[in-house]
Order: sequence, then structure tokens, then C-alpha cells
Amino acid sequence: MKYMLLMQFSSRTLDVPSVGEWRPEEVRAHVGFMSDVNGKLAAAGELVDAQGLAMPDTALIVRAGADGAPLVTDGPFAETKEFLAGWWIVEVPARQRALEIAAEVSAAPGPGGAPLRMPIEVREVMSAPPTEA
Repeated sequence: MKYMLLMQFSSRTLDVPSVGEWRPEEVRAHVGFMSDVNGKLAAAGELVDAQGLAMPDTALIVRAGADGAPLVTDGPFAETKEFLAGWWIVEVPARQRALEIAAEVSAAPGPGGAPLRMPIEVREVMSAPPTEA
């Protein structure tokens, strides 16, 4: 089964400074932790994809215009309190394993090396439309 693990950053759920305020060695420790997790998942054959995203101030919002052309506006605004920071797609034999992986990445180090305990949303990737029960 494939699962998507979504790493959310939110000032409501994390009481840490923004990443831009971390010391360089704290950023390196955080990125190193994530690289190590990705390496272990790849070695176990569980990693399908993992990506970090640029900060939300670089995002754009696109809607289809009446003529089908893209209507582009700036992305999330300064008042945005939470954003998607990255994701993993894992292929594991059972949901429990996806939950274990989510707990591991939730503990990535933040300022001072303390585990962030950030929320990780776990969603099954649908391979086909649901069938009637």
C-alpha cells in the first residue's frame, strides 16, 4: 500500500522560530536527519519519493480563466499560519508501518537539537476509485 506523509509547519502546532531564524548547524542537523531517514527508507525499498518545498512566499495560485488561460496570483499570504513543507510517498505492507515512519520524521531536530514533534498527515494513495461495500 502506498501512503503520502505530509509535513505541515504551523505556528499553532509548533512553538519554534521559523527556519530562517535557525543557526546554520541546526539547519544542517535537520536536513541531515531527513537525508538519513530517506536513505534508510530507500535501503528498505519503502521510499517512492520525498521532496521538500520552497518557502510559501515563493508560491503562486493558479485558476483557470473563463477562456481556459491561467490566472496567476501570488501564493499564500503573510497571514498564512501553516504550510506544506514537504512530503514522502512510501510503499509499505500495512498502515502501521506508515504511522511508524511518520512518527520518526515528526521527531526531526529543530533549534537546540530538540525534536520538533511536528504533525505529519498520513494519507493512503488511492490506486482506483473506492468500490461499493
